[in-house]
Amino acid sequence: MLNSYRYPFRFYLLSAIIPWVLWMAAAYLSHLPGAEEYSKTIGALGLAGLCGPLFVAVWYISTDKALRGDVARRFLNVRSGEKRYLFAAVLLMPTSILLAMAISLLFGYDVGQFAITGQATFSSALFPVWFILTIAPVLEELAWHSYGTDCLRQRFTLFTTSMIFAVYWALWHVPLAFIQGYYHSNLVVEGALHSLNFLISLFPFVLLMNWLYYKTGRNILVAVVIHLTANIFNEIFATHPDSKVIQTGLLLVLSVYLLVTQRELFFNKDYPHQALTPTRKHAQPFIEGEHHA
Repeated sequence: MLNSYRYPFRFYLLSAIIPWVLWMAAAYLSHLPGAEEYSKTIGALGLAGLCGPLFVAVWYISTDKALRGDVARRFLNVRSGEKRYLFAAVLLMPTSILLAMAISLLFGYDVGQFAITGQATFSSALFPVWFILTIAPVLEELAWHSYGTDCLRQRFTLFTTSMIFAVYWALWHVPLAFIQGYYHSNLVVEGALHSLNFLISLFPFVLLMNWLYYKTGRNILVAVVIHLTANIFNEIFATHPDSKVIQTGLLLVLSVYLLVTQRELFFNKDYPHQALTPTRKHAQPFIEGEHHA
């Protein structure tokens, strides 16, 4: 089935051009005198850019009956052996940020980080911040994990796929750093360390998300959940920016552990394909993780 996801270059090119054009227009308006007058336009352009990759994915999927069936199956199909990975998807990001904040206390950071503030660290023009925090993961992952990841995976190992996408995703976010008041713009203001941390954090985050994605038989909703919990729990607390650096370190350690213990999954190009077959005989060993090298 992965062979049906055969247009990676076209998909990723269009998925970059559309948001970049819209977001750079929003960035231009956000720096004009009296930019608040353009807040509705800036917000609309920002949301339209987020929708861009999804529109591209829907276009390619809608033209292929086999792809339509595969995507529909991956929304609904959850086998009993996958449930532990579903729990992992829900708990990974909340646990990592709470643990990171706890570790930061050892270095003298304020315990007040654990307070739930209800206030985000950025603005979003037309739309409420919490709406953007929740809708962005949904719109993105419906594109990245309905079509984007698999069109790379049919050519590369899971590790290479994840690294290529992490670099692409970092570049994909760049125009957002020019929109006044947006999260990525505020990172630039905070300094090089926290901007660099965001870019580095994408690599373990993508590895872990794709690990869970394949461990659940390419379940698209798992990718949505892990991205959604990352957005919400990294904003809901009064987290010090340095604690997010610690969180990145924790995720890197976990990623390295998985790369070592599950080498076949990440580095054998053909290995995950057995999870795509409809028979329980072939899918079960992969799902249960019994073939660790």
